[in-house]
Amino acid sequence: MRKVPFQRLVHEVATEQMQDVLFRENALLALQEAAQMYLVQFFGDATRAALHAKRVTILPKNVHLARALRKTVTADIGFTPI
Repeated sequence: MRKVPFQRLVHEVATEQMQDVLFRENALLALQEAAQMYLVQFFGDATRAALHAKRVTILPKNVHLARALRKTVTADIGFTPI
């Protein structure tokens, strides 16, 4: 079976932490779904910041603002995103 890029990435990162780790297909699909949802919401926040500045292009400062806002919101529940 040919591994898709996301599966390869998860396997590479996991094997850096521990040897001989295996993932069920459902676990990989759940990880991929969560990662995609996080990125879509994150870039949505960055887009809203750009639109607020009357621009349609996301700049690094929009990404920094979105990241800072997410840290502020998630710090209340004890979760720190990457």
